[in-house]
Amino acid sequence: MTELLRVSGGPTKPEIIAVSLSKLDLKDGSNFFDIGCGTGAVSIEANKMVRDLKIHAIDAREEAIEVARKNFESFNVENVSIYSGESSEILEKQPVGSIDCAFIGGTKNISRVLEVLAEKKAGSVVVNAVRIETVVNVINKMKELGLFDEVLHLIVSRGAPLTGETMFKPENPVYMVVGRSGAKKNNGD
Repeated sequence: MTELLRVSGGPTKPEIIAVSLSKLDLKDGSNFFDIGCGTGAVSIEANKMVRDLKIHAIDAREEAIEVARKNFESFNVENVSIYSGESSEILEKQPVGSIDCAFIGGTKNISRVLEVLAEKKAGSVVVNAVRIETVVNVINKMKELGLFDEVLHLIVSRGAPLTGETMFKPENPVYMVVGRSGAKKNNGD
């Protein structure tokens, strides 16, 4: 089995990826945007779920782009376009209606990215965050844009040995904010 190369800040844990992808409603032939792609782990798993997925992996860090490129090659992901740069600028170049789903695992300009995704009429958006301030900002921005659908708080614990028995060690919690094009304005108030 091929090992995933790593980069700072990642990869997203497999259990979190599974829930994130289930919330995106991936379909055969979808245009999937992985914003702040890091290692490419989310794209690699998405590629396994549906046929003819068109992956667009974006990251501003050259280190991440290089690691993602190597991971895509190792996992035989050929249907991927890799973009290096500011994600909002890259998304602005996409035609309206061409973004079926977007996963945001990290970006410095999250408000602008969400605005562009709304302008482009992205079908579904999942934002994963670990900082509560980011979560509040994303929820408020999604509500303003009429995208907000739901927010989840996920915690994964893994079994670990302790004096010949098993204990659970929690991983860092992750907040997941889900948005959908055409969601009710200010849903959740």
